[in-house]
Amino acid sequence: QVQLVESGGGSVQAGGSLRLSCAASGYSSYCMGWFRQAPGKEREGVASIDSDGSTSYADSVKGRFTISQDNAWKTLYLQMNSLKPEDTAMYYCAADPDLRDRRYLLLPSKYAWWGQGSQVTVSS
Repeated sequence: QVQLVESGGGSVQAGGSLRLSCAASGYSSYCMGWFRQAPGKEREGVASIDSDGSTSYADSVKGRFTISQDNAWKTLYLQMNSLKPEDTAMYYCAADPDLRDRRYLLLPSKYAWWGQGSQVTVSS
């Protein structure tokens, strides 16, 4: 059974930085990703990293966010810089053991396991 637990969210002013962490247990090297959902909006993909270490980013966060994993594949990170009010959302980490097609790495429906979420609020 895979368990994912996010931490590191909070409130910050526009232009600031936050780092989210996702502690993982019960798996080896799976595709993992960060997703977010703002009130009244659909969940969207933010960034992903596959078992080879290749990363993908949503256009809205390219150049500002960085996804990474520790060498033991036990903690997933999302470094968020130059935050904007539109980045305000609940952020979730997710993992899937079978996802390989790079076309789908940012699609929430392709991920089997999810954390409980961590709120990020950016004020202007």
